[in-house]
Amino acid sequence: MHNNKLTGPIPPQIGRLKHLKILNLRCNKLQDILPSEIGELKSLTHLYLSFNNFKGEIPKELANLSELRYIHLHQNRFSGRIPAELGTLEKLQHLDVGNNHLVGTIKQLISLYGCFPSLRNLKFACSYLNNNYLTGGIPAKLASLTNLEILYLSYNKLSGEIPSSIVHLPQLTSLHLDHNQFVGRIPEKLYKHPFLKEMQVFFYSPFLKGAKSIGVPKVLELADSEFLV
Repeated sequence: MHNNKLTGPIPPQIGRLKHLKILNLRCNKLQDILPSEIGELKSLTHLYLSFNNFKGEIPKELANLSELRYIHLHQNRFSGRIPAELGTLEKLQHLDVGNNHLVGTIKQLISLYGCFPSLRNLKFACSYLNNNYLTGGIPAKLASLTNLEILYLSYNKLSGEIPSSIVHLPQLTSLHLDHNQFVGRIPEKLYKHPFLKEMQVFFYSPFLKGAKSIGVPKVLELADSEFLV
């Protein structure tokens, strides 16, 4: 049912589809809030709702879906905080909430002990006309997400220094931190990460001059930034 012209809200009766495994409604014109009854789809493994006009908060009832592996909510009008309860989803591998109006901090999102044990892909990145509004810094605890391969934190209001602990994400291949308000140094060990192939840290990042591109990354974008070495 993706890539059509469906309009209106998702009705609360969606919760009756107890055996539904994949809900793909992306690229439509659906709107209004997501009903809490979506948390009754106990068999759901994939949730694709990107490129619609949903608004309101992301329902914490999604955390009831223990089989869920993919959550794609990109390019909507969701607001409020991303529920920390999503961290209890032991099988969740992909979380994409880019291009919304979300607030809060990464620290709040990963506050629960042992959260996101299977997460490989975490995207808050924004493009086009919309932005998210995540604030605060990158907490050292983020390094506990040891399966993380792709980390997109672009186009937010994140600040502070990039913690050296991010180097301890052993599977990291792509790191996007551009269009934020970071300061200080790029951790030297990031240049020597064995799997990191793409790193973008540019524009609106007030680093001091002199950073050099060395080591493994195949793409390193530092335009419109001032870095310190």
